[in-house]
Parts: sequence; C-alpha cells; structure tokens
Amino acid sequence: MKLKLCFSTCPNDTFMFDALVNGRIANNDFTFDIHLGDIDELNRLAFDGAADITKISFNAFAKVCDKYQLLNSGSALGNGVGPLVISRRLIYPDEIKHAKIAIPGLETTANMLFTIAFPEAKNKKVYLFSDIEEAILSNEVDAGVIIHENRFTYEKKGLKKIIDLGEYWEEQTKLPIPLGGIAIKRSLPDNIKIKINQLLRKSIEHAFSYPKESYPYVRKYAQAMEEEVMYKHIQLYVNDYSVDLRTKGRDAIIELFKRSSELNLIPKMDYDIFTIR
Repeated sequence: MKLKLCFSTCPNDTFMFDALVNGRIANNDFTFDIHLGDIDELNRLAFDGAADITKISFNAFAKVCDKYQLLNSGSALGNGVGPLVISRRLIYPDEIKHAKIAIPGLETTANMLFTIAFPEAKNKKVYLFSDIEEAILSNEVDAGVIIHENRFTYEKKGLKKIIDLGEYWEEQTKLPIPLGGIAIKRSLPDNIKIKINQLLRKSIEHAFSYPKESYPYVRKYAQAMEEEVMYKHIQLYVNDYSVDLRTKGRDAIIELFKRSSELNLIPKMDYDIFTIR
C-alpha cells in the first residue's frame, strides 16, 4: 500500500523518521511518497487533505480533525520546549498587546500558545520561522514568537527573551507543552492506523538506540545549522512523549484544545481525536 507521508525538515522529525524512510526497520506493508517541508506548508497540505500521514501543528489539527486523527507516536511535547517571545529591547508583558508581533504561521501551535497568553494582542504578521529574528533586528516588528533552532541562536544576535510561552503554559496547567503531532487520515482502516503507529514507534526507538545512523539524514536537511544546535534540537524535542503520548500527553493536548475553544480560536471538536492504540 502506498501512502503520502509528509514531515518537516527540522532535526526532530528527520531524526524520528530516518529509520522508517531509509529502510532501517522492517516494513513489508507500505511504500511512501515522501514530502518534506516547513510546518506552515505541511499545515496547508493537511487543510487540502493532500497527505495520508503528516506532521501537523495542533492548532491546525483542530481545524481538520474531521479528516484526520492523531497517532500515539511522533508528537512533539515536553517540558521547557515552548516558543519564546523575543525583542531587541525590554518589553513588559502588559505592553505586548500594543506591539507588532511576528509569528511563524497563523495555524501554528506557537500562535495558539501566544494567543492563550495574550488574547488582546491582535497586530500580528506571519513570517517564515527562520526569518523572524531578522524581522526584529530590522525593526519590521517590535517582537516575535520563535520556535525550533532559533531558541538557541537569538541571544547571539543581541535579542532578549520577553516571555517563555512554554513556562507560562506549564505554570498554568501543570502539563507538558503540546506543539505538534502526526496526523493520519481518518478514512483509513483502523488496522492501517495501528500498523503505521507501530512502524513510527519502531523508527523512533531505533533512532534512540542508534542515534549516529540518523545523523547524515538529519544533516542533509539542516545544512545551515551548527552541529551543536542540531543535537540540542533533537534532545529538546524528541523524548518519551514522542515514543508514546501516554495519558499525560493526551491530557495536555485535550487541555490545549479546551482553552483554545474557550477563546474561540478553534471550532468545537466533536470527533475522536486519537487513533486506536
């Protein structure tokens, strides 16, 4: 069976998917049409229903849950992994509602977490996540919400952290920070969903057991990234929740959707969110 598989070029995704897509684990049931892209692009593909299996922001997933469900493996959750709001100068939190803010996509979970923390901040402009630091430095915006490897680079450019949105979430909920997951088409048979989840889990477990095997594939899509940053990225975003969401991981995702729905950021979700184990 051939399925269209989409995931991001970020080190956490290429690390997790390497064994699956490069034949390091047994797979006799599926072939994959693979597409790698920025998370904002992957979200749009999901809106179009173009992928059978795809990395997706939880924000975007809430708007396509009639078409997709979340797999139990492959998610990005954790503690201390949230987006940061940064600026060239000190901005107090009560000033953010008046500031011009760069965000890495309207449908990103980063924007969802930012809006939960600052619902009155309306002046937002979308940038590719890797361009946000430069937009701040060039005074195009007052501040920006950064994700991925930019967490490790902003201080070297003289930028300042205004608030850690992950810390805010953890203080408010006592739950890990939910960022993104792996969605699979709801219309696929349950036995297919189970097999895909098993394969992805085996791929992640293989990467943990033999991390150096995955590094050439990770490096291929992270050429502009310093090696130390690449490793930190993987260590930050790939963890036990990536292998198995477990109850606490699922509770975090459900809480994110509950708070977002209360702010009318997402529609009411009347569907089973998660696939059968």
